[in-house]
Amino acid sequence: MALATQTDKKYTYQDYLTWDDNERWELIEGVAYNMTPAPTFRHQRVAGNFYLILRKKLSGKPCVVGIAPTDIVLSEYNVVQPDVFVVCDKSKITDTIIKGAPDLVMEVLSPSTSLKDKREKKFLYEKYGVKEYIIIDITEQYVERYILKDGHYEGSEVFGPQEVLQLRSLEEIDIPLWEVFEMEKVK
Repeated sequence: MALATQTDKKYTYQDYLTWDDNERWELIEGVAYNMTPAPTFRHQRVAGNFYLILRKKLSGKPCVVGIAPTDIVLSEYNVVQPDVFVVCDKSKITDTIIKGAPDLVMEVLSPSTSLKDKREKKFLYEKYGVKEYIIIDITEQYVERYILKDGHYEGSEVFGPQEVLQLRSLEEIDIPLWEVFEMEKVK
């Protein structure tokens, strides 16, 4: 996968809308990032597990859980497709996109996108006010979490595959990570 297109042009959401539907792209500060080829099956299973657990635990609550590929339009120059996200402000939800920052974003690292997820996307999510940013490393089997405090992510917390991740941006939501990683719980 090409990390980013090499050009001096700063792309906009309107440019993005004209691109081939058979390819997945993200815009970060006007730079186009090609998201093809598709993620691995393991990547999709872990993202799907996280999504299903969240959806079940948020049942009956006002927040909505989404999964890629859904366009999150943060600004004219910033359009991303996080693996899993939660939006609690229904005014941000349209039939086709999410307009504005989700409350929670989760990204599963892929070899071709891990640097972007840990650097550019982390900065972007912080800038636009994503309250909780979760990164899952399926190779090393850990979860890294950032919490927004006073407009900045301060440090991170790291969780192993046998721990429970208690989401701070959503009330009383515990994520058993052994279920996300499809492992037996060690007693």
